[in-house]
Amino acid sequence: MTQAQSKAQQPPQKQEHQPGSEAQMTPQPVYDNENYHGANKLLNKVALITGGDSGIGRAVAVFFAKEKADIAIVYLDEHEDAQKTKQLVEQQGRRCVTIAGDIGDEAFCKQAVERTIQEFGQLNILVNNAAEQHPQESIADITSEQLERTFRTNIFAQFYLVKAALPHLKSGSAIINTTSVTAYKGSPKLLDYATTKGAIVAFTRSLSQALIDKGIRVNGVAPGPIWTPLIPASFGPEKTASHGSNAPMERAGQPAEVAPSYVFLASEDSSYISGQILHPNGGEVVNG
Repeated sequence: MTQAQSKAQQPPQKQEHQPGSEAQMTPQPVYDNENYHGANKLLNKVALITGGDSGIGRAVAVFFAKEKADIAIVYLDEHEDAQKTKQLVEQQGRRCVTIAGDIGDEAFCKQAVERTIQEFGQLNILVNNAAEQHPQESIADITSEQLERTFRTNIFAQFYLVKAALPHLKSGSAIINTTSVTAYKGSPKLLDYATTKGAIVAFTRSLSQALIDKGIRVNGVAPGPIWTPLIPASFGPEKTASHGSNAPMERAGQPAEVAPSYVFLASEDSSYISGQILHPNGGEVVNG
């Protein structure tokens, strides 16, 4: 038995297309917690969630719906996953619209916000969650095309979406950006990805200061190793099988363990918090 096999958390698996399909994962990520009962914390609010079709984004959509928010989910092309998330939101008695496209394109980001306003008449919460990653053994292997693509999806899109959403966000609105533990620890084989995640931390802190006079709070969440479609879509079967084993809790987290952080930051529970990052990362101590 190899060391990787001894640390296996889930069966070895590999997906060839990013950002990956939740429907193809074994076991399925846990996106809900039956012991979580909503308390109308987001009653009649509207949230736009990028990467909302699967993984952390799906869990956030479900938890927001439990808190009585309506949801617009933006995703690339994982239509089966998106329809599943739509059904889950509607099972909570809330409305959900799905919007497919490339958030690396500023024009599409504007269209996504416009569609949300057309469907719901308002926008109160923006969750910039979608991301992609492409491991490479060396910086020499990162092409200019990969570098630009990773930056466009992970950080340019956050600028585009905030710019498009800002005219519709009123005092009391919230922006929540997904960064990563890699922004604090670094990651030798995810140089471009980790760099974008560091940029998101700086963006969150700076934007919070820029918007505080408008009454708009801006915060972030920096998950550790979470079991999402991005993992089998990024790594080989052996590494995927041991994903999360190096965390202090010695396991990968589940999306349902991350989603409550977003509920907290979206709701009035965090009314005196802006420019901060939460760290659901399995016990990794970072300077955040």
